[in-house]
Amino acid sequence: MKRVLTAALAATTLLVAGACGGNDDTTEPSGTTQSSASAAAYPVTVGDLTLDQQPQKIVSLSSTATEILFAIGAGPQVTAVDDQSNYPADAPKTDLSGFKPNAEAIAAKDPDLVILSNDIDKIVSQLDKLKIPVFVASATTDLDGTYQQIGQFGSLTGHTAEADALSAKMTADIDKIVKDVPPRSTPLTYYYELDPTLYSVTSKTFIGSIFAKFGMTNVADAADPDGAKGGYPQLSQESLVKSDPDTIFLADSKCCQQSPQTVAARKGWSTVTAVKSNQIYALDDDIASRWGPRTVDLVRAIADAVAKIPA
Repeated sequence: MKRVLTAALAATTLLVAGACGGNDDTTEPSGTTQSSASAAAYPVTVGDLTLDQQPQKIVSLSSTATEILFAIGAGPQVTAVDDQSNYPADAPKTDLSGFKPNAEAIAAKDPDLVILSNDIDKIVSQLDKLKIPVFVASATTDLDGTYQQIGQFGSLTGHTAEADALSAKMTADIDKIVKDVPPRSTPLTYYYELDPTLYSVTSKTFIGSIFAKFGMTNVADAADPDGAKGGYPQLSQESLVKSDPDTIFLADSKCCQQSPQTVAARKGWSTVTAVKSNQIYALDDDIASRWGPRTVDLVRAIADAVAKIPA
């Protein structure tokens, strides 16, 4: 269930109840990049938050936010990140929790900006009482939302030019990757696995929007047609096998040690096309659960898999 909570926090605020090397196109963090900060004008207002000065002690309790901050050159301003922020390697990782945030522990870091992905346990009002500026960067449901959020981070931290450049590069890279995949007359179906208990995502989630770029059909959509499950339904083995997906993507390869071999060994799965055709692909859990700059790597992983399947 923790995997579902992780995914839900990473991809939506609706379901509070639940990294791979690349080629030369890989989006790298730029924490030491010379920035436009010196030219930034304050105060700046983003949403309901106004900062009178450029923040110099940022606490990030969102692994996606951490990756974005470093990618736009705000890394030197980040003084503490949560226990799930494992990228980039030089991010100042602490024992702060983004899932169970503690106001006193956050305040002890003396931040001048805290970034969250969710207002869990009303942490925002708790930090407001302590007069600590807070920005909630909720999960996005598509790439446009990601680019908007990158721009907001750029404005808040004084790195607007770097933020714009990052979004432009991501857009160009993703468009090229998708364009280079040969077209197919019949869409491929897919099952995206969050954990071995068969929790998945629908097309209404950020992950679903990425697969939609390849024209793929999600077999999990039928399990949450009205979105009542927040886009994160749990499938039954019977329904999954019956849906017979052409491909299976595993976002639980690190957390739960799932692999093409473990899936193929599941009782009753031998008739599934993805199993029979060896079209099961292990993804990097971290990259697959974040909507930041390394989404380019996720898109590339999907493209590589799809391109190998005969049209």
